[in-house]
Amino acid sequence: MPRVHLVQSSVEPVIANMENSQNERVMSSNASYQQNIRYIFKPGNWILGSIGIWPIYGIGRHASKIAIVLCNFALAFAIIPCVLHMIYDQKDLNIKLKLFGLLGFCTTAMMKYCILVRRPKIRRPKIMHCIEHVKNDWWQAKFSSDRELMLKYATTGCRLSMISATSMYIAGFIFHLVLPFCIEHKVDNQTIRPLVYPTYSKFFKAQASPIYEIVYLAHCVCGYTMYSITTGSCGLAAVFVTHACGQIQVIVSRLEALLNGENPNIHQRIAVIVKDHVRIMRFAGVVEEILQEVCLVEFSSSVCTICLLEYYCIVDWQDDNRLSLANYFLLFVSFCFNIYMLCYIGELLIEKSSQIGSMCYMINWYQLSPRSVRSLILIIAMSSHPIKLSAGRMVDLSLTTFGTVLKTSVAYLSFLRTLVM
Repeated sequence: MPRVHLVQSSVEPVIANMENSQNERVMSSNASYQQNIRYIFKPGNWILGSIGIWPIYGIGRHASKIAIVLCNFALAFAIIPCVLHMIYDQKDLNIKLKLFGLLGFCTTAMMKYCILVRRPKIRRPKIMHCIEHVKNDWWQAKFSSDRELMLKYATTGCRLSMISATSMYIAGFIFHLVLPFCIEHKVDNQTIRPLVYPTYSKFFKAQASPIYEIVYLAHCVCGYTMYSITTGSCGLAAVFVTHACGQIQVIVSRLEALLNGENPNIHQRIAVIVKDHVRIMRFAGVVEEILQEVCLVEFSSSVCTICLLEYYCIVDWQDDNRLSLANYFLLFVSFCFNIYMLCYIGELLIEKSSQIGSMCYMINWYQLSPRSVRSLILIIAMSSHPIKLSAGRMVDLSLTTFGTVLKTSVAYLSFLRTLVM
């Protein structure tokens, strides 16, 4: 009996240490998981949550509905009087062109906003499904090498989102809060208080207080809504697509290590790879379904917007209007970066999804059994049709598409200069 007690007393500390170390690993994994999820979704939660697009359930959904109503009202409040002013009040062609570019951006933002918030019982569950998919992938990643690969691509997506948001918000801040007060506005030799979006003269007396302050505040809300829609939609695409690229890279690493592992059940490991590959393709399909209309509007409007911004820069350069030139140039860079970001992540997705099939060729497949080799054929067949991010399923977003956008905008600029100047 003393001998039995001695064995039990020596085993119990070992078991306790094993349980403690296992609990520490689980707690460490959970802490890392929570930290990574907050890091990935923090920009989207802040930007899209402020305009009511980010899916929130419970009491917060009422705040989202209020935000959607306020943002739509601010957009309509700025667009409708400005359109009437451009048609009936304004006679200068150059000012009309500037208002046309401003209204074009406002209308594009409103279209993207309507796309994202319409039919919330269908659109929001899909966005929430993608968010939960990303969370599940991070929770199921048990190996540090997989987490490092996923974090590498997640960092790329977050950095792209932050660069887009920073450049767009800085340009918008200058355009709404600095530029109007640095340009002298006179009508009939009387100095008037500036507004970001001109209003129709027969609607109301916008220069009288407190009407002026209310109108100016509504214009600032409209500007914040427009820039948040643009940066938020591009950031959402960047986060989801880079996550898919990270998952594809994990599959590629598993294919590389297919013949190096000690697990003799190769067929089971291939089955896991095929299952994960199908899961990524379904996830990418849902992401494209959410964003294809937004990407189509962004792609279609970016040609005209970039062309007009190039024209504004040329006019301000000739007039030696440095502040306006700097502001329009910063807006030009922001819009070019947004369309470049969409095309870049589309190119990255095509490249990474094609890499899976290439890796099946590159491994020593001749060392596998005939049954396992036949299993690789399914992976190669699926990779022959790479995953793509499209604009309305009409144009595949890639770096070639970005070059086409720039060349088309320059062609339109040449036509516009010939017509106006």
